[in-house]
Parts: sequence; C-alpha cells; structure tokens
Amino acid sequence: MKDLLLNVAEEIMRQKDYLTKLDAACGDGDFGVGMYIGFKNAKTSIKHYEEGNIGSLLEKVGYAILSSVGGASGPLFGTIFVEVGKVAKGKSEINLQHLATMFDMALQKVYQLGGTKVGDKTLVDALEPAVNVLKKASNEGLNLMEALKKATEAAEKGAEATKNLVARQGKARYLGEETLGHPDPGAVAIYLIFKAMLSAYQSCLSHKP
Repeated sequence: MKDLLLNVAEEIMRQKDYLTKLDAACGDGDFGVGMYIGFKNAKTSIKHYEEGNIGSLLEKVGYAILSSVGGASGPLFGTIFVEVGKVAKGKSEINLQHLATMFDMALQKVYQLGGTKVGDKTLVDALEPAVNVLKKASNEGLNLMEALKKATEAAEKGAEATKNLVARQGKARYLGEETLGHPDPGAVAIYLIFKAMLSAYQSCLSHKP
C-alpha cells in the first residue's frame, strides 16, 4: 500500500505542469501547483509511516493534502483519502470489496461537500463511473487487477467526456461556454490517481516471487 500511494503522489507531482495548463484554460491556473504541494506533503507522510494500519496511512495522506492545499481542491481531494481511510481503519490487508466500499464512501462525502453530480464538469465525472465499476466488479467476483483496469478506463472516459461539458460548479462556472473543449483538471487528476494505483499494483504483482 505504501508503494501504491507513493506512486500516486509521484504521478500527481509529475503532472504538475499539465494540470496547471488544464486549469489555466477553465480556472485560475493554480490547480497543478496546489496538487503538487499537497501530494509532495503526502509523499513525506507515506515515507515516514511505519505502522501496519492501512486506514491510518490513508488518513495521514488525506490530512497532509488538507493541510497544504487551498481552495476547493484541498478539501475535496484530502477528504477522498480521509474517507477511504476511515473504511480501512485497523486493516492490514484490503480486498476488492473493501476498495469498492472505501471509494463509494468517499464519493458520498464528495457529493455532500460539493453538491455536485455527473455532468457538472468536476472530479465527480471521473470518480462516480470508477466507483460504479469497482462496485459492479466486486459483485461479479472479478479479481482486483481486472477491477482496477476497468475502473481506470471508466475514470479516463469520464475525464475525457468533461471536454464536452460546460462547467456548473467552482470558479470555472463563471467562464460558462468558454470551458467547452477543455477537460476538467479535477476529473483528470482522479484518472491519474487510478492510473497510478493500477500501475503500482501491476508492478507489485510482477515482482512477487
């Protein structure tokens, strides 16, 4: 789990300029820098974590983001990790059923915080389809690798689909039609998180004896 989360943090940090460019097109251009700072802070927390409690580790990641990222991004992305951590509290291992429940709880909290829904051109456009796929995969008895692949694909499609939407939430809503043709940076960040989780899990399995 530490390797998986480190990969997530490093991927978001690598994509700082790309996320900034996306936000400059339909926001105030500070999203990439904010996410870089938040996930850099999270990376430090991950490296220094020595306990065997997955939930506690995830919560630390969330609070590291919450404490260092301003605007709406910090509360939303920080809350996602805090909420998945609450579900995994006390666990030293998690399976697909756990993961589906973890992200579903995070999604419900995001709904409460932002009052958003699919179609508003926010991170929900990528997160909701990914969560739905995880829940479906869990019910169908798929393995974790298959589920993560499908969830990553769903998040990517959801993020890509935001190009064709007009922003209805956040600062971008003031730009109206000008946001057409540009993907939402928050939705793209959700896709990058799932992509990084999948990559780390694939790497982990390939190095298993």
